[in-house]
Amino acid sequence: MNDIVYSTETGRIKPEKTKQERPKGDGIVRIHRQTSGRKGAGISLIVGLDLPDDELKKLAAELKKRCGCGGSIKDGNIEIQGEKRDLLKQLLEQKGFKVKLAGG
Repeated sequence: MNDIVYSTETGRIKPEKTKQERPKGDGIVRIHRQTSGRKGAGISLIVGLDLPDDELKKLAAELKKRCGCGGSIKDGNIEIQGEKRDLLKQLLEQKGFKVKLAGG
């Protein structure tokens, strides 16, 4: 794998970014609790949402507002600050998603 990274004529050559496709889920949204690497502060991690990026952002914004806390989107998953799995499950089921609380 010999990729050119510098040319004397044009300078540094940046590799073209390829849009990464998210893997398709099995239709079940899972809500995990995660604390690793967060100094003990837990988050609720929502995985398995097969939504386009703009709809994912809208859903994340609504969930953050309804939970009264912060959060973010990383790699197609929604991270909500705090232990809010039961509330998130209820909210997502109202929207028609099939939801499971996963261990973790």
